[in-house]
Amino acid sequence: MEPILELQSARLLMRQWQDEDLPAFAAMCADPQVMRYFPAPLTRLESAAVIGRIRGHFSEHGFGLWALERKDTGEFIGFTGLGVVGFDAPFTPAVEIGWRLAKEHWGLGYASEAAWTALRAGFDQLKLEEIVSFTAQSNLPSEKVMQAIGMHHDPQDDFDHPKLAVDHPLRRHVLYRISREQWLQTLHE
Repeated sequence: MEPILELQSARLLMRQWQDEDLPAFAAMCADPQVMRYFPAPLTRLESAAVIGRIRGHFSEHGFGLWALERKDTGEFIGFTGLGVVGFDAPFTPAVEIGWRLAKEHWGLGYASEAAWTALRAGFDQLKLEEIVSFTAQSNLPSEKVMQAIGMHHDPQDDFDHPKLAVDHPLRRHVLYRISREQWLQTLHE
């Protein structure tokens, strides 16, 4: 199967990462508001390492977290994409969908638009049977995106993230799922 290096939605180009993305990405990952549902903001070096891991995932799997660029301005605004879940949990092995946007681009529908495009690639091109998404229980904005793209939540699937300490306030996570069949149904509604 050919790697999926680029996708497009109405307003966004979802593309491979460029070295020029690092300053904007590092600024986004250093923003405490953007990172409030993660253990800590990232340094520039840690952000560069994330880009390296994303590129490695593309090399290994042919898909990953695409850099988001606004078509109207050419501006880097964050990422959205698909990734193989990198820890053991009751729902793994699995492919997850995730996103992170710079705060000046919140509330404009970009996360849902890009996530919908990534779902389509996951089901149409990668032929996945199911895609999951998860976040800290307190991250209601991300849950709203999960709901907007047709994902379903069963509280019995919620879990404690194994990479966070037992007493960490973000440890409890909600899990959302969407099957290929459910996704096809949303297309016809």
